Amino acid sequence: MSSVKQLYSQSIIYGLSTVVPRLLNYLLVPIHTNVLTDPRQYGIITEFYAYISFILILLTFGLETGFFRFINKNTDKKDEVYSNSFYFISILSLTFFFLSTIFSTNLSNFLGTNYLPIYIITAAAIVSLDAITAIPFAKLRSQNRPIIFSMIKIIGVAINVLLNILFYLVIDPSVINKLIGNINPLYFVFVANLIQNIVVLILVFVYAKLPTLHLSKSLLIKLIKYSFPILLAGIAGTTNEAFDRIFIKYLLPKDLDSLYYLGIYGACIKISVLLVLFIQMYRFAAEPFFFKTAVSDNHNELFSKSFKYFIIFTIVISIAITFNLPILKYFIGKNYRESLYIIPIMLAANVFYGIFFNLSFWYKLSDKTIYGLKYSLIGSGTTILSNIILIPVIGIFGAAVSRFITYTIMSLLSYRDGKTSGYISLEKKNLFLYLILLAIIIFIGAIFLIQKKEIFSLIITNILLFIFVLLFAYKEKLIRRHV
Repeated sequence: MSSVKQLYSQSIIYGLSTVVPRLLNYLLVPIHTNVLTDPRQYGIITEFYAYISFILILLTFGLETGFFRFINKNTDKKDEVYSNSFYFISILSLTFFFLSTIFSTNLSNFLGTNYLPIYIITAAAIVSLDAITAIPFAKLRSQNRPIIFSMIKIIGVAINVLLNILFYLVIDPSVINKLIGNINPLYFVFVANLIQNIVVLILVFVYAKLPTLHLSKSLLIKLIKYSFPILLAGIAGTTNEAFDRIFIKYLLPKDLDSLYYLGIYGACIKISVLLVLFIQMYRFAAEPFFFKTAVSDNHNELFSKSFKYFIIFTIVISIAITFNLPILKYFIGKNYRESLYIIPIMLAANVFYGIFFNLSFWYKLSDKTIYGLKYSLIGSGTTILSNIILIPVIGIFGAAVSRFITYTIMSLLSYRDGKTSGYISLEKKNLFLYLILLAIIIFIGAIFLIQKKEIFSLIITNILLFIFVLLFAYKEKLIRRHV
């Protein structure tokens, strides 16, 4: 199955743009959670980046998916598609930045005394630059240039990490205070991110080029019409990702320090995000791959095998993270470790998030993006309702459970509606055997955890997972069989 191997090999290359930067960013977790010893400071950062992720969806307007769809449908108008997508997002982003700057004081007063206007202006600049680079990065992906794509991403994050090390570990805080005044050290997280985005903007234009101004009203209307349901779905979808962090601030019981627990929740997300790394790198390769192979005779075969691999890989990664928490917990400061029990449910939620992404191809390929809106609206409604019910009762664990409930419901609905579309299939050969074996591994590891033998659980689970991966690779003919 050379095409599936190509998909996963490209996923690995694209993974360099996700895994390597995230691993580099992972170095920031122990820095931030040890330097910013008060989880409340990390809570402010967590909340701001929740807003940033939400606003980024608004500014990109679903046009990344629209870009892929239209350059494959209109191969003779690739430059026009690139130009219209890019300049629409750029105008939207610059407008947002200027409005945020003008009303920064008002927004600061609304959010609270801990949220200075300079935080808001810097965060607005970060998200605006992120949005502006979205279509140039999509162009690199469409041109099958994963190495360039990854190189730019890695360089940007490396700069971010080095600046954080410089600000927090090298330069004496008193020197900084003399230069710019007494400012909360958490602000340098935003400064480093802003400098990163400026460098990335320059580099991406070197390789993807600034598009010539070639606007077409009719094409832009078609792009917007196709992408608008994806935008709405993205808004609703980001509600699932970001609103739990926002709800924690407002829904925790009044006797609990909401910013304190928000900081702890944000640190736990950093550990569970290791699974999202795989999902993201798969997504970067899968979107252009399945759009291009949609008309091929063996599309179902390619998708079904890829989907099976995806399910197994995500479960294996989730088990590995869960049973290696006795080691992984040291990547966050000691003041942030009291709620590690929420991580397994976060990982389960992320597995279903990845499953939903795979199932979303049926409506994207059949141009029925309105279904994406339907699922995301149902998902966002579920998120809002479950957070309102659960957070006041069981705290931040309720936010994690809410994610799991939401993505499970969205996946089931998408499967129900799309199973007759011709774009969804799942290879079942050996699948149930793999799932039973993984369930046994979880059971054995859990027995040792119940007996408070964490180290035994860690060692045995890792050995069993290694044996399972070898068995999986052998039975799927991913490694050569020798007689």
